[in-house]
Amino acid sequence: MSKEDVIKLFDDHERRWARLANMDILGWQSFPWPMLKPPKDPEQITYAEVQAYVLSPHHPGEKTSKERIKDHLRKWHPDRFETKLLPKVREEERETVKEGAGAVARHLNKVLGSLSASAENGLFG
Repeated sequence: MSKEDVIKLFDDHERRWARLANMDILGWQSFPWPMLKPPKDPEQITYAEVQAYVLSPHHPGEKTSKERIKDHLRKWHPDRFETKLLPKVREEERETVKEGAGAVARHLNKVLGSLSASAENGLFG
Protein backbone atom coordinates (compact mmCIF):
# COMPACT_ATOMS: atom_id res chain seq x y z
CA MET A 1 0.00 0.00 0.00
CA SER A 2 1.16 3.50 -0.75
CA LYS A 3 1.36 6.16 1.95
CA GLU A 4 -1.73 7.82 0.42
CA ASP A 5 -3.66 4.52 0.50
CA VAL A 6 -2.81 4.02 4.17
CA ILE A 7 -3.89 7.58 5.03
CA LYS A 8 -7.19 7.03 3.18
CA LEU A 9 -7.69 3.77 5.08
CA PHE A 10 -7.22 5.52 8.44
CA ASP A 11 -9.71 8.23 7.43
CA ASP A 12 -12.20 5.61 6.27
CA HIS A 13 -11.84 3.70 9.55
CA GLU A 14 -12.54 6.85 11.59
CA ARG A 15 -15.71 7.52 9.55
CA ARG A 16 -16.84 3.91 9.96
CA TRP A 17 -16.34 4.03 13.76
CA ALA A 18 -18.42 7.19 13.88
CA ARG A 19 -21.29 5.49 12.01
CA LEU A 20 -21.32 2.25 14.03
CA ALA A 21 -23.14 3.78 17.00
CA ASN A 22 -26.05 4.83 14.77
CA MET A 23 -26.41 1.53 12.94
CA ASP A 24 -29.05 -0.96 14.07
CA ILE A 25 -27.68 -4.14 12.51
CA LEU A 26 -23.98 -4.98 12.25
CA GLY A 27 -21.97 -7.79 10.74
CA TRP A 28 -18.32 -8.78 10.32
CA GLN A 29 -17.90 -6.38 7.39
CA SER A 30 -19.31 -3.45 9.40
CA PHE A 31 -16.22 -3.18 11.58
CA PRO A 32 -13.07 -1.25 10.69
CA TRP A 33 -10.71 -3.98 11.86
CA PRO A 34 -7.34 -2.43 12.80
CA MET A 35 -5.38 -3.98 9.97
CA LEU A 36 -4.09 -2.65 6.67
CA LYS A 37 -5.89 -5.47 4.83
CA PRO A 38 -9.38 -6.41 6.07
CA PRO A 39 -9.53 -9.88 7.60
CA LYS A 40 -12.05 -12.42 6.37
CA ASP A 41 -12.20 -14.21 9.73
CA PRO A 42 -10.70 -14.08 13.25
CA GLU A 43 -7.78 -16.34 12.28
CA GLN A 44 -6.48 -13.61 9.96
CA ILE A 45 -6.26 -11.11 12.83
CA THR A 46 -2.63 -11.55 13.78
CA TYR A 47 -0.33 -9.72 16.15
CA ALA A 48 1.93 -8.64 13.28
CA GLU A 49 -1.00 -7.20 11.28
CA VAL A 50 -2.45 -5.27 14.23
CA GLN A 51 1.02 -4.05 15.21
CA ALA A 52 1.73 -2.81 11.68
CA TYR A 53 -1.55 -0.91 11.67
CA VAL A 54 -1.30 0.81 15.06
CA LEU A 55 2.41 1.61 14.74
CA SER A 56 2.17 2.93 11.18
CA PRO A 57 3.99 6.24 10.77
CA HIS A 58 1.15 7.48 8.53
CA HIS A 59 -1.49 7.96 11.22
CA PRO A 60 -3.00 11.45 11.06
CA GLY A 61 -2.80 13.71 14.07
CA GLU A 62 -0.29 14.26 16.81
CA LYS A 63 -0.99 11.27 19.05
CA THR A 64 1.83 9.03 20.15
CA SER A 65 1.76 5.32 19.33
CA LYS A 66 0.85 4.59 22.94
CA GLU A 67 -2.08 7.05 22.85
CA ARG A 68 -3.34 5.53 19.57
CA ILE A 69 -3.18 2.02 21.01
CA LYS A 70 -5.09 3.12 24.11
CA ASP A 71 -7.75 4.73 21.87
CA HIS A 72 -8.12 1.43 20.02
CA LEU A 73 -8.25 -0.50 23.27
CA ARG A 74 -11.17 1.66 24.41
CA LYS A 75 -13.04 0.73 21.23
CA TRP A 76 -12.22 -2.97 21.25
CA HIS A 77 -12.15 -3.74 24.99
CA PRO A 78 -14.59 -6.60 25.67
CA ASP A 79 -16.46 -4.72 28.43
CA ARG A 80 -17.39 -1.91 26.07
CA PHE A 81 -17.52 -3.82 22.78
CA GLU A 82 -19.70 -6.63 24.11
CA THR A 83 -22.26 -4.29 25.69
CA LYS A 84 -22.44 -1.50 23.08
CA LEU A 85 -21.79 -3.16 19.72
CA LEU A 86 -22.01 -6.94 19.94
CA PRO A 87 -25.78 -6.94 20.66
CA LYS A 88 -26.29 -5.21 17.29
CA VAL A 89 -24.44 -7.94 15.39
CA ARG A 90 -26.53 -10.44 13.45
CA GLU A 91 -27.02 -13.59 15.49
CA GLU A 92 -25.30 -15.80 12.92
CA GLU A 93 -22.15 -13.61 12.96
CA ARG A 94 -22.09 -12.68 16.65
CA GLU A 95 -19.69 -15.37 17.88
CA THR A 96 -17.25 -14.76 15.01
CA VAL A 97 -17.27 -11.00 15.61
CA LYS A 98 -16.80 -11.56 19.36
CA GLU A 99 -13.82 -13.83 18.65
CA GLY A 100 -12.33 -11.26 16.26
CA ALA A 101 -12.78 -8.38 18.71
CA GLY A 102 -11.18 -10.47 21.45
CA ALA A 103 -8.18 -11.19 19.23
CA VAL A 104 -7.83 -7.47 18.46
CA ALA A 105 -7.94 -6.56 22.18
CA ARG A 106 -5.33 -9.22 23.05
CA HIS A 107 -2.99 -8.09 20.26
CA LEU A 108 -3.39 -4.42 21.19
CA ASN A 109 -2.53 -5.21 24.82
CA LYS A 110 0.53 -7.12 23.65
CA VAL A 111 1.67 -4.23 21.42
CA LEU A 112 1.14 -1.79 24.28
CA GLY A 113 3.10 -4.06 26.62
CA SER A 114 5.98 -4.32 24.17
CA LEU A 115 6.12 -0.52 23.84
CA SER A 116 6.13 -0.12 27.61
CA ALA A 117 8.86 -2.75 28.02
CA SER A 118 10.93 -1.09 25.29
CA ALA A 119 10.54 2.32 26.94
CA GLU A 120 11.61 0.88 30.29
CA ASN A 121 14.71 -0.51 28.62
CA GLY A 122 15.46 2.83 27.00
CA LEU A 123 14.81 1.63 23.46
CA PHE A 124 11.96 4.04 22.68
CA GLY A 125 10.69 7.35 23.98
